[in-house]
Amino acid sequence: MNLSERDIDRIIEMAWEDRTPFEAITYQFSISETEVIKLMRKEMKPRSFKMWRIRVKGRTTKHQQLRTFEKGRFKCSRQKQITNNSISKR
Repeated sequence: MNLSERDIDRIIEMAWEDRTPFEAITYQFSISETEVIKLMRKEMKPRSFKMWRIRVKGRTTKHQQLRTFEKGRFKCSRQKQITNNSISKR
């Protein structure tokens, strides 16, 4: 893995978000769920990592295959159009 500090910060942010699946991180940064877990373990304090693992383990919103809502993505009606992590300019 050859990631910039900015990329690492964004991966950690995406991993903490409840509604961002690991597949989105893989799509954007080409790293697997296992690599995300290793990165989180390396970059976080031990207690923070344990809390995150407890929260994420088995969470349906973090795994694309376990999601039940249509089109594989939840989107609030008030959410702006977002494409590949940048707000689209209309």
